[in-house]
Amino acid sequence: MDARAAPPPLSPYHRFTRSEWAALRADTPLTLSMEDLSRLRSLNDPISLEEVVAIYLPLSRLLALYVAATQGLYKATQRFLGAEGGKVPYIIGVAGSVAAGKSTLSRVMQALLSRWPNTPKVELVTTDGFLYPNAILESEGILERKGFPESYDSNKLLSFVSDVKAGQRHVPAPVYSHVTYDIVPGESITIDRPDILILEGLNVLLPNRGTKDGRAIPFVSDFFDFSVYLHAMEDDLERWFVSRFMRLRDTAFRDPASYFKKYASLDDTTAEATARDIWTKINLRNLRENILPTMPRASLVLTKGPSHIIEEVELRKL
Repeated sequence: MDARAAPPPLSPYHRFTRSEWAALRADTPLTLSMEDLSRLRSLNDPISLEEVVAIYLPLSRLLALYVAATQGLYKATQRFLGAEGGKVPYIIGVAGSVAAGKSTLSRVMQALLSRWPNTPKVELVTTDGFLYPNAILESEGILERKGFPESYDSNKLLSFVSDVKAGQRHVPAPVYSHVTYDIVPGESITIDRPDILILEGLNVLLPNRGTKDGRAIPFVSDFFDFSVYLHAMEDDLERWFVSRFMRLRDTAFRDPASYFKKYASLDDTTAEATARDIWTKINLRNLRENILPTMPRASLVLTKGPSHIIEEVELRKL
């Protein structure tokens, strides 16, 4: 009988417990206050300063090292080519399900990274602005599939990321309103050669699509230098989504301009049933079909437990 221990399962990731990852903070200073955190966190996402110290400061330190190394590599390449170098932004993709907490993660990371001396200009863009307008989604019969890959203007999104990565000046990004649930006509934000761009969205890690003749059709993730996937169990995500829906029913849904004002007058039982129906028919389906399968493509996977606390960290091996 062979008494040798079975080899550990192969994995492209280094796995860390919460305490192991927290120890990698080293002497990274905490540059956010409780007031800052209250402003940055999303509705129903109870992130604490302790979470920032344990999870986000080590991540901030890692990214600062990665960005500095990438900047050095770019300068070396420019010297080799004899080229005059402009600044090439470091692009970070943030993916994960609806209700996982991507917006809070992205805003906290933006605040922390902008406080590092070599990355003072950190911009954050969400892919919501690259959704097709509701009128187009309705005409195509896919309004109820908003957030699925086909609901985005992928060519516009790809052009935006490509232009930013190429160091172009004054690149516009469309604006999305969560009140009207639609693109804001004529409005845009301008991204002007940032040190870091954080691009947050449900499907930003979708792979490129191959062709029969061997040519690859690029996708946005091809331009990422680093990517984060925020993971949680389906039951927890559903519970967080329903809880957020119930809170919005008493707040944002009561705005006369809100697309969701029809839900504001629902009684508790009906509102909860409606939220669960939306989750099951749209968000859960998108998660299973499109979002979750991209998790193995991430540079870093953060796994949340039932109380929104990140319990495990997986960092892709170099």
